[in-house]
Amino acid sequence: MKAFRSPKQSLGDLGAEAAAVLITNAADVAVILDGDGVILDIAFQRLDLSVELDGYGKWLGRGFGQTVTVDSRSKLEAMLHEASERTASSSRQLKHPSTRGADVPVLYCIVRLGDRCVALGRDQRALATLQQRLVEAQMSMERDYSRLRHVETRYRMLFQMSSEPVFIVDASSLKVIEANPAAAELAGESHGRMIGRPFPDGVGFDTESKQAVRTLLEAAQSTRRENDVRVRLVDRSGEYRVSASLFRLETSALFLVRLAASAPTAMLPPRSQSKLLELIDKSQDGFVVTDREGRIITASVAFLEMVQLTREDQARGELIDRWLGRGGVDLDVVMTNLRQHGSLPLFATTLRGDYGTTTQIEISAVTLKEGDPPSFGFVIRNLDRRVAVDPEGRHELPRSITQLTGLIGRVPLKDLVRQTTDVIERMCIEAALALTHDNRALAAEMLGLSRQSLYVKLRRYGLTDLAPDTESG
Repeated sequence: MKAFRSPKQSLGDLGAEAAAVLITNAADVAVILDGDGVILDIAFQRLDLSVELDGYGKWLGRGFGQTVTVDSRSKLEAMLHEASERTASSSRQLKHPSTRGADVPVLYCIVRLGDRCVALGRDQRALATLQQRLVEAQMSMERDYSRLRHVETRYRMLFQMSSEPVFIVDASSLKVIEANPAAAELAGESHGRMIGRPFPDGVGFDTESKQAVRTLLEAAQSTRRENDVRVRLVDRSGEYRVSASLFRLETSALFLVRLAASAPTAMLPPRSQSKLLELIDKSQDGFVVTDREGRIITASVAFLEMVQLTREDQARGELIDRWLGRGGVDLDVVMTNLRQHGSLPLFATTLRGDYGTTTQIEISAVTLKEGDPPSFGFVIRNLDRRVAVDPEGRHELPRSITQLTGLIGRVPLKDLVRQTTDVIERMCIEAALALTHDNRALAAEMLGLSRQSLYVKLRRYGLTDLAPDTESG
C-alpha cells in the first residue's frame, strides 16, 4: 500500500459527516467497530445487500464475529489482530449467513481509526456466481474430454483390428500418414515403412489402377462424395474395390481410403443404407431394435455404453426392461403405445447400468412394420448432460404441477402427495406475505393460522428466520 504524501494538507479539515460519506461510497458495506469488535454502526451502498444480510435489524450491538459463518470467524480474528498492530489488515473474504438462501461472500479490509475500526466490504456474489459457472463449465469440459478419449480409443482399436486395409492420406501431398496392419500386409511392408510413402505409387497398384485411384481422389476432393473404383495389385490376383472420402482434421484435409476384395454388386448394401447405419453406430444417442416382446435384436455402441456392456451379444436376446428404471412398468407403457399408435415420442425414465450407474433418459420409439413379425425401434437419449445451472446454489421444492408430474415413477406416491401439499402451502404463505407487505401478524390472520404456527412454517420453508419474540404486530 502507498499512503498519501501529505494527507493533512490535501484532505484539509475532514469532518465526521464527510468521512461517513467517503466510507459509505468506498465500499458496498461499511461496519464501525469498537475496540472489542462490537458493531456500533453500519452503512450499505448496495440496498439489495442490506436486504440479503438483514443488517440493520440484527447487527447493531452484536459482535462482528456473530454475523459471519463459523468457518469465517478465525479469519476475522486474524484481521482484527492485524488492524490493531498495523493500522490496516489484509483483505480476506468472509461469509455472512443469509435468510434468503446461500451464504453471502464479502471481501473485507479492516482499518483502525483511533480506538475504533472500520470494516470495508465488497460484495463478492457476482464473482462467486462466475466461479461456480466456471467450475461447472470445467466439469462439463472434463466430461467431454473423457468421452472424446474413449471414442478415440475405441475407433483406434477398430482401425488397428480391422481386416479391411485402410489408409489415411494427406490430401495436399498425397503421402500416407497412417495405415492399419491390414494395409501394411497388403503392401508387403511393415507398418513403420508405410508412413510417408506416396499414394498410390507406393502401395503396389498396377499402372492402370494407379491412374484410376488418382482420378478417384480428385473426384472425392471436388465433389466431397465417397466413390469407388476397381483396381488390381501387381503381385496379387483378383480385383479390389477402392473407396475414398475426404474429411478435415483441424486445418488439414485428409483422405480415408479403404480397400476390399471385390464382391458381386448384388451382395453390397445400398450406399445410402450403409451411411445411415454408420451414422447410427457413431451417434451419441442409443439405438435399439427389439422384437414384439421387447427382446433386443440389435443395439448400438452408445446404448451398450449406457448400460455398461462391452459387447452386443451380451444384450442380444435380453428384455430391454432389464435396464429400464421402472422395469416392466416402463416396458408395458411403451409396448402398449407402440401396438395402439405405432409410435411413442419423448417418454422420460431412467436407465440402470449393470454396475449400478443410473442415467436420466428420454425414449422415442416406433414400430418397424417391415418383416414378419414386425419389430420395434428405440432411440434413447442421455439427459444427464442437460445440467440445470442454479447460480445461487439453492435447493427448492418443485414450484409447479408440471415439475411434480415429471417425478411420477421416480418418487413414491406418498412423497409426491407430501411435496404437492408443501408446494401449495408455501405458495399460499408467500402470497399472504406479499399481500400484507411482509406483516406476519396480518398474514397469519389471513391464513387462519396462529402466529406460532406461521413462524414454524416460515422456518420450515426457509422463508425467514424471524423468531416470534422479534416479530412486530
